[in-house]
Amino acid sequence: MNTFGREFRVTTFGESHGKAIGVVIDGVPAGLELREEDIRRELERRMFCHIPVLNPRCEPEEFEILSGVKDGYTQGTPIAVVIWNKKVISSYYDELWMKPRPGHADLAYYLKYGRHYDHRGGGRASGRTTAAVVAAGAVAKKLLAHIGVEAAGHIIELGGVEINKQYTFDDVKKSWEKPLPVVDGEALAKMLEKIREAVLDGDSIGGAAEVWTVGLPPGLGEPHFGKIKGDLAAAAFSIPGAVAMDWGAGRALAKMRGSEANDPIVVKNGRPGLATNKIGGTLGGITTGEPIYFRVWFKPTPSVRKPQQTVDLAQMTPTTIQFKGRYDVTIVPKALVALEAITTITLADHVLRAGLIRRDKPLT
Repeated sequence: MNTFGREFRVTTFGESHGKAIGVVIDGVPAGLELREEDIRRELERRMFCHIPVLNPRCEPEEFEILSGVKDGYTQGTPIAVVIWNKKVISSYYDELWMKPRPGHADLAYYLKYGRHYDHRGGGRASGRTTAAVVAAGAVAKKLLAHIGVEAAGHIIELGGVEINKQYTFDDVKKSWEKPLPVVDGEALAKMLEKIREAVLDGDSIGGAAEVWTVGLPPGLGEPHFGKIKGDLAAAAFSIPGAVAMDWGAGRALAKMRGSEANDPIVVKNGRPGLATNKIGGTLGGITTGEPIYFRVWFKPTPSVRKPQQTVDLAQMTPTTIQFKGRYDVTIVPKALVALEAITTITLADHVLRAGLIRRDKPLT
């Protein structure tokens, strides 16, 4: 399906080399201040054009808000945003037709859709389509800000280099002032070197991103199906290239004894809370009021300049392909922005489900 959410519903459309990609957002109450600049700012964060090897295509995003917004405020009706695809060079993919690229979705799409799938630039499976998710995330961020909820993410691993520094939520936000959002300056320098090495070698690298959300009230989520953790996991794995996820202290918790792993319960500001937050902001799938934080790992970009073995599906014979087009040496920076977006989309949906924001009343 191409629709996500129950109350805050997001439907994306389009392919990488089609005329446009876009999104329809339903469930936003009337009266939310929303301007083109809000969406443009998030789309520009995704581009990383100041590091050309991270985005060879680097097209300035031209988009239009087609509906749902009037005089800078939402109308309570579906918001449609279309993002035009520019700088598309589809000829790179002519010789790859019916020759699925290893690591890409080409083979799976062929097995499901036959000859009708669009392989150019990855088609519907391309990371390019996450720009539509980011546009929807811009709306979700504005909605969550209405009740004091804020999300921010950063890169914690790239090309095998991991950060090694204690940090706060403010550190995560400030990391966006650097060439890449990395809180550890020493690790950042090594990551940039790994990027350069991969480019020179005609290869690619993977890594991991972490997203924090603060200000969430307790009580969001359901006991079994509809858990916050489960819904965010499903959302995270909708991002192309996501391969693993770790929540709170994650795997480290599995190595502890229960007495060490448990977060002590204390009184905070006259109400029960947690002294620590190793569990990552939820218990039993329901928010505790503590920050939510989790990490997602992304595989290396499948497109590389090295020869790779595949099959000519038209002849059913083995063959070798070598990619000649433009590709991102790593998808992690763009994936991080998409991860922030899909996180806020998921949480906005839960906020509306819980009635913390009413759809039937204007916000202003």
